[in-house]
Amino acid sequence: MNFQQLRIVRETVRQNFNLTETGKVLFTSQSGISKGLKELEDELGVEIFSRFGKRLVGLTEAGSDLLKVVDRILLDAENIKRVALQFSGHKRGNLTVATTHTQARYVLPDVIKCFMLDVPEVHLFLHQGSPKEIAELLLSGDADIGIATETLAQIPDLISFPCYEWEHGVIVPNDHPLLALDNVTLEDLSKFPVITYHPSFTGRSHVDHAFRKANLEPDIVITAMDADVIKTYVGLGLGIGVVSSLAFSTERDVSLALIPAGHLFGSNFARIAVRRGHYLRGFAYDFIERLAPDLTESALRSKIYA
Repeated sequence: MNFQQLRIVRETVRQNFNLTETGKVLFTSQSGISKGLKELEDELGVEIFSRFGKRLVGLTEAGSDLLKVVDRILLDAENIKRVALQFSGHKRGNLTVATTHTQARYVLPDVIKCFMLDVPEVHLFLHQGSPKEIAELLLSGDADIGIATETLAQIPDLISFPCYEWEHGVIVPNDHPLLALDNVTLEDLSKFPVITYHPSFTGRSHVDHAFRKANLEPDIVITAMDADVIKTYVGLGLGIGVVSSLAFSTERDVSLALIPAGHLFGSNFARIAVRRGHYLRGFAYDFIERLAPDLTESALRSKIYA
């Protein structure tokens, strides 16, 4: 048994049992992948994969249990390298942060600027995606830190912490009739076409729940992945935008106005997440603390490695 065989098992599952794609990821021929799997199964004396002819179609019961152990072994193998780098005196390193457009565009710029100025030896890689994609990057080890909505708290293999609270806002053109109302209601909003986030993004479930609870069905004419796109179409007069209030700037969005909507859709929490057991180097804790000062290294360590 060797690490390469374990990597083949893990990657085969990630590639939906497609050995050609597994070989591409691991820079190994398909025959080499098949040979590695067969040798491991022969050594263990059990079948890891279910087969239909020569094709792999899934994991056996033994394979499902074994995959969990494989994941832990490979995670700790990577952790050994990170621990060595942390204590070898090398300050250089890479930090990969996976986050949504809202965080990357409106929340992180000042944090990243200060971090890069203070820790210039670190190379920062920023991945944007949906909360689901962010979770997948964390679980696969392709990201060190994830920043997104409450979704991250629902995944058992991730440990997440509240980062900051935010509310939705309604964005309209400067001459919109909603601006004449003292207290905008959901019924008022339902009279206009709505442009908002895709269902997998940034608190959209809170918006849907609020309208449903009020027995109202909004006319959602456009959904988009980020607030900048939503604001563009609001500016074209195609509807009112329901977005994170963080996405509005009086300096940038001079042709638009923001109507606070926390009383309609409630509060949301952005969360910082890491994979349980994933060893973070000192500069990763530094980054987290800059974003959420209460989340110190000493406060996080015991929970991440519990």
